[in-house]
Amino acid sequence: MLSSNDLNDLVGAICATAETLGQTVSASAAQMIAEDLAHYSVEEIAGALRSCRRELTGKLTLASIMQRIQAADGRPDPNEAWGIALASSDESDSVVTTDEIQLALGAARPILLAKDKIGARMAFISAYSRFVDAARREAKPVNWSLSMGFDPQRRLMAVQEGVRMGRLSHEAAKEYGLQLIHEPITNDGLAIAGLLSGSPAAKPSEKMRARWQEVRKAITDKTAERKKQADIRAARERKKLRVARAKAERAAIKAGQLTREPGHA
Repeated sequence: MLSSNDLNDLVGAICATAETLGQTVSASAAQMIAEDLAHYSVEEIAGALRSCRRELTGKLTLASIMQRIQAADGRPDPNEAWGIALASSDESDSVVTTDEIQLALGAARPILLAKDKIGARMAFISAYSRFVDAARREAKPVNWSLSMGFDPQRRLMAVQEGVRMGRLSHEAAKEYGLQLIHEPITNDGLAIAGLLSGSPAAKPSEKMRARWQEVRKAITDKTAERKKQADIRAARERKKLRVARAKAERAAIKAGQLTREPGHA
């Protein structure tokens, strides 16, 4: 949720963005747009306004801003979502998936079980689009979770892939690691799950331990660096919003002075 200062900065940024598109937006209209966007982060809104300035050929509207925010929310497009859904329908496989994919797969599963893959895909994409649209209207962030198959090794691989792609946090990976300890097939699998969770339940070989420690360090470093860069970007975008607001205010003052001059004459 944006603070009052962020809202004020956003009003100025909206006016300035509209100006770059050859459009004038009143302060009251910009205030209404800013309030409708208040549940998004500064970084998300700033990125959307930047995209509008680069891409938009028509008027700046609330819909055009929200469209760009939603496109960057991390949800996979329908085709990628269908691929994830198919992988999760394999009982032996494990995959990192979203709430909307799971709901849409539930709607398409009877058709998929009837061996009509084309019909199942059409039903899935239709349902997925509805669920995604509903989630975006409510400004729900994407929620990635692990859909676990019965093969423990594939579970571990899915967790690693989820972390690598930024879809699972290191904390979530540790939590899943604790769950995976209970159903290992091999001693190595148990050891890997223990190292992932931070609570080893079996002793791995020295080679395996060294390799996994490198993976853990890389995951931790990447997460910390991502947070650092996100903080830097957020601070930079706040500064840009303040500058844009000041520019819009100066333009408004100048426009007011120009309007009064003919009257004085």
